[in-house]
Amino acid sequence: MPAVLGFEGSANKIGVGVVCDGKVLANPRRTYVTPPGTGFLPGDTARHHRAVILDLLQEALTEAGLTSQDIDSYNCLATSTTAPTPPFASPISPTCPGMGAPLASVAVVARTVAQLWNKPLLGVNHCIGHIEMGRLITGATSPTVLYVSGGNTQVIAYSEHRYRIFGETIDIAVGNCLDRFARVLRISNDPSPGYNIEQMAKRGKKLIELPYTVKGMDVSFSGILSFIEDVAQRLLSTGECTPEDLCFSLQETVFAMLVEITERAMAHCGSQEALIVGGVGCNMRLQEMMETMCQERGARLFATDERFCIDNGAMIAQAGWEMFQAGHRTPLSDSGITQRYRTDEVEVTWRD
Repeated sequence: MPAVLGFEGSANKIGVGVVCDGKVLANPRRTYVTPPGTGFLPGDTARHHRAVILDLLQEALTEAGLTSQDIDSYNCLATSTTAPTPPFASPISPTCPGMGAPLASVAVVARTVAQLWNKPLLGVNHCIGHIEMGRLITGATSPTVLYVSGGNTQVIAYSEHRYRIFGETIDIAVGNCLDRFARVLRISNDPSPGYNIEQMAKRGKKLIELPYTVKGMDVSFSGILSFIEDVAQRLLSTGECTPEDLCFSLQETVFAMLVEITERAMAHCGSQEALIVGGVGCNMRLQEMMETMCQERGARLFATDERFCIDNGAMIAQAGWEMFQAGHRTPLSDSGITQRYRTDEVEVTWRD
């Protein structure tokens, strides 16, 4: 069976993964961490990725016990960075969507390795990578997917060779909302602002009423963020609440919105499975709220930990593996990247 090498670098994570026949052989990753109160800029993030990607490539091959010749014998190498304008097709695949500069940096390495090792290139949609990794690790067969990350928030279900979007954010992603609020409180970005908000929320005791914005099947987080940014310092300075209370309140509000639209999509599809993917998906409070909803519906919840929820190379490799088996190939001339590559634009030829 083919061994696929996947490159992921669409945001502040850079990862190289190796997958062979449903087994993750290697999945090393690095994170670009900035000081508290700041975010990560595309140019700085790209420089970080360029500085570590070759070391990560060697680490992945060593961990998998493979060389470039071994991968050659499997007839497959997949690398992924962000999404190519047309989907890539050769076992080196870039992914998307994401930040332009980091994506471009990783795509250059993917193309170079593909040419040096004489391997096919396979372009992978970043969102599809998350879904296929979740399906592989959890064993979920046909779930309603809640995809939550720093750049995306979507409720998805598969039908007729497409991952159909039933609901999504109409402005910023839920992870972006959490990350930007972390800057207000100057919460550490190490290992991630979302993780640190989660830990602080566990100590919160008072629920502050925040705007709850569900519009049909869609959600909005920009108004919640603006409101809590505006009132946070006043509430803290007067002693009306603690930073932990604010973290608790924000999590409870935005997660309740996500659970609501996911349940509605499950009801529409008649689904008995829910799968959480994306970086925010490893938040234990979100998993707990989703589990409660699923139990009440007689459904099952599937989720993974930070190894596979957070952006990683193995998820690109797994999606590339599925595409390669289905006969996808893309010429080098078509291997450009795009920051706008929707989940439902991909023809999912590897599923019935």
